[in-house]
Amino acid sequence: MMRTKYYLILAFSLFSFFGFTQDRIIKINNDTITCKIKEIGDDEVKYTQKEFKEDVIFGIDKNKINRIVFSDGKELIIKNSMFDLAQYNNQHKNGFKVGFLSPLFGATNFTFEHSLKPGSSIEATLGIIGLGTDLGGNKAAGLYLKFGYKFIKSPDFYNKGTRFDHILKGGYIRPEISFSNYSINSEMGFTNSGGPKVTNTIFALMLNMGKQWVFSDRYLIDWFAGLGYGVGDPKQNVVWHYAFVGGVPGFRLALTTGIRIGVLF
Repeated sequence: MMRTKYYLILAFSLFSFFGFTQDRIIKINNDTITCKIKEIGDDEVKYTQKEFKEDVIFGIDKNKINRIVFSDGKELIIKNSMFDLAQYNNQHKNGFKVGFLSPLFGATNFTFEHSLKPGSSIEATLGIIGLGTDLGGNKAAGLYLKFGYKFIKSPDFYNKGTRFDHILKGGYIRPEISFSNYSINSEMGFTNSGGPKVTNTIFALMLNMGKQWVFSDRYLIDWFAGLGYGVGDPKQNVVWHYAFVGGVPGFRLALTTGIRIGVLF
């Protein structure tokens, strides 16, 4: 009788032990929590552990979890709410922007931005040289192109349910390649608009930093500044190339800045 009771106690203990060790929480740092899952909520996973009484319920932020492996072998992948695309389904993910002051400097630029995923977007800019006021009276004509990949900075801290206010809003870093091709008078100056036309072609690799604000999921303001390295040999000793400043022999450093306003769609 005593032996039977002993076996029953042993069997119950083993059953309890394995009952608590069936589920595993794999954290994003690869640490493992062996437990019994009790609840999976919007922001938190609740569980119990064999070392404590069953009425002691623990919780862990879902953003700290990579996946959950259940006792039957099924796996549940946990997406970080900050970068879960479903969080932003109702937001506009495309932007069309115009350089706010660009017409005052001899060219007008237009930018298209498309969100690839939370924290990343691509941009393409077309600048029409000659569409604007040329303060130097040089009557330049041509175009410039810019292509960039934007890394949008996530918040410095996380709370439950944290996400980007808008998928295109926030501070960012944007590596970019620029190309400018234009014709201009060979005799330049603020009072001289004569001379035959010559053509300049110049490239630059830029690294921009900026911040973009979004209002009512419809309007945006984008400010940026950048520097980089220019490649080209323009036919005049000038540093202003509409897409950027500098990048010429003797001054290979290229600089740019701008303010853009636009709409989302």
